[in-house]
Amino acid sequence: MPYKSRVASVYLLGFFIDLVNMFMASVAFPDIGQSLQASVGAVAWVANAYTLGLTLVIPASTWLASRYGDKAIFVASLAIFSAAAAGAGFAGSIEALIAWRLLQGLGGGLLIPVGQAMTYRLYSQAERARLSVIVMACALLAPALSPLMGGYVVDSLGWHWVFWLNIPLALVALVLAVLWLRPGETTQGHRPDVAGIGLASLALALLLIGLSRFEHTGQTRVGTALVTGGIAAGLLLLRHVRRREHPVLDFRVLRDPLLRAAMVVYLFVPGVFTGVSLLNMFFLRSVLGLKAVSAGALMIPYALAAAAGMTLAGRLFNRLGPRSLLLPAITVHATGIAMLATVSEPGDTPGMVAAFLLMGAGGGICSSVAQTLALLNVSPAGMGPVSAIWNLNRQLSFCAGVAMASLLLGQRLARQGVADLALASDSTVLTQVFHGCFLVASLCALAPQLVVWRLDDRHHRQPAAPTANP
Repeated sequence: MPYKSRVASVYLLGFFIDLVNMFMASVAFPDIGQSLQASVGAVAWVANAYTLGLTLVIPASTWLASRYGDKAIFVASLAIFSAAAAGAGFAGSIEALIAWRLLQGLGGGLLIPVGQAMTYRLYSQAERARLSVIVMACALLAPALSPLMGGYVVDSLGWHWVFWLNIPLALVALVLAVLWLRPGETTQGHRPDVAGIGLASLALALLLIGLSRFEHTGQTRVGTALVTGGIAAGLLLLRHVRRREHPVLDFRVLRDPLLRAAMVVYLFVPGVFTGVSLLNMFFLRSVLGLKAVSAGALMIPYALAAAAGMTLAGRLFNRLGPRSLLLPAITVHATGIAMLATVSEPGDTPGMVAAFLLMGAGGGICSSVAQTLALLNVSPAGMGPVSAIWNLNRQLSFCAGVAMASLLLGQRLARQGVADLALASDSTVLTQVFHGCFLVASLCALAPQLVVWRLDDRHHRQPAAPTANP
């Protein structure tokens, strides 16, 4: 097997592990809330803590990889991820579980940016569109398999095992990384941007914690203060990076309009879907009474439709261009989210399947095109900084999606006088609350069209070049 294929395989396995961990855990959220006596907002932090950990460590990825080598960082990341997964399974309180998930995110946060930079450096520009399709196709296996498998695990073994089952996969990836990856070049380079890392971490933490406070009645002032502090820290970060020669995040890469457009699409398509997926899991299980395995099985039609969408996008990108693909795909995805507001009974399987088919088809096209756009024009030397920015946006999309979904649900429940979803008895009122959330989310999912309209398809239409499989 060529070396670049081995690197791509290790990267794809790390990418798969990250998504399996995310989607499998979401199936267990209602059981975690009941077992640990935690609210929806607290359980949402089981997801948010993981994605926050992932996000916080990404700014340091470029410096760490150059200082210690790609291989060393990748292997260490997998080892910490595995240890934290074991701790999460043994957690006896929601606070302990959130802490372990944060550590797990910090451990696994370097898998994607470091692995992506290693892989894309080895592939030419003509090969990257094909590679992006394979990357996103690999990502489909996680939404397709992990919720269904997680449902069986939760129903038969308990929620603890959704974390423990990540360990064997991580250990396989660790062994392959040790055997297949070359050490890579290391350099003393410049000193790490400690101030920049601190400001980035502070801004992200304050924003997410602040948004979560709005879910609770009587904590609006606290939430406002935290969000304001997060915005202030973000502005200080922008000022800081302009003055530093080697900033923690090189925002100069955002001069590329394709990268900017791709980031917006990812924020409002996969990001919004992540929040909708969390809401829908509580709706199906806590309101409609579906078993975990039945709720998890809905990701199968999603994944099948997404696979078809990604295949279509890979074949038509060079022929049609991004705008012609993205505009209808965004509309289809948003329509699928809106269709969830028509589901009111446990037996409404056709409506649920149709909604997930539309979300999968639209989301698959959008994800594939965004991945291709983000890295299409990046030189091998610039792959590290761009990969850090792109993956930071990716994790922020997931964080923001879950945080905003939890906030929206909490506010709507509060308006109905419902303090705790688990204690609510009026299923009609709860159904209306969730339906309203789905409709708001569908409108948010249409937002990228404002940016996509400005793309010029003519600049990206080109004859398809022969590519090598990674």
